Amino acid sequence: MSSSEDVEDQHLRELDLYGEDLGAVRYVGCTFTDVDLTDARTAGAVFERCTFHGGRFNASTHVSTAFVACEFRRVSFFDATLEGCKLTASVFSECTLRPLRVVGGVWRGVTLRGTRLAGLDLTGLDLREADLSLSDLTGTVLRDCRLDDALLRETVLDGADLRGATLDGVDLTTARLRRTKLDLAGAVHLAELHGALVD
Repeated sequence: MSSSEDVEDQHLRELDLYGEDLGAVRYVGCTFTDVDLTDARTAGAVFERCTFHGGRFNASTHVSTAFVACEFRRVSFFDATLEGCKLTASVFSECTLRPLRVVGGVWRGVTLRGTRLAGLDLTGLDLREADLSLSDLTGTVLRDCRLDDALLRETVLDGADLRGATLDGVDLTTARLRRTKLDLAGAVHLAELHGALVD
């Protein structure tokens, strides 16, 4: 498929894109059912308001690709790479997201409720307004992330690294924090949430 070809409002079933270089394709309002994107590559592609049911992104590489307001259900991203990608307002449910290589990007407003993200390196990721409630972020690196107004209700942050992360508007009172690494600003924020007066 050429990068200049747009695909809109189609239902693509069991499409085999194994190892394909899709370049900067554009899909709008499409449904992908059990599509195989294993080892596929995109660069500057756009998937807007698309739905993915099942299917595999295993070992695929996506550079500066946008998945805007997309829905992923039971999709495997095993060993995939997302570099500088935009996942704004996308929703993930029952997906395999580890191991996963993430290099920067904007995941603002993404929904990852109840997702296992343990051990991932998400350094510098923009996760503002993301819903990470009930997710397992054990040992996850969130250094320098933008987490303002993110939902972390009952999120497991055992051993996670939150140093340098912005936490404005974040309620950590119900999150599980054991051996969690915080910088001074994060520690002050947590103390204030628990009613401490910090001068």
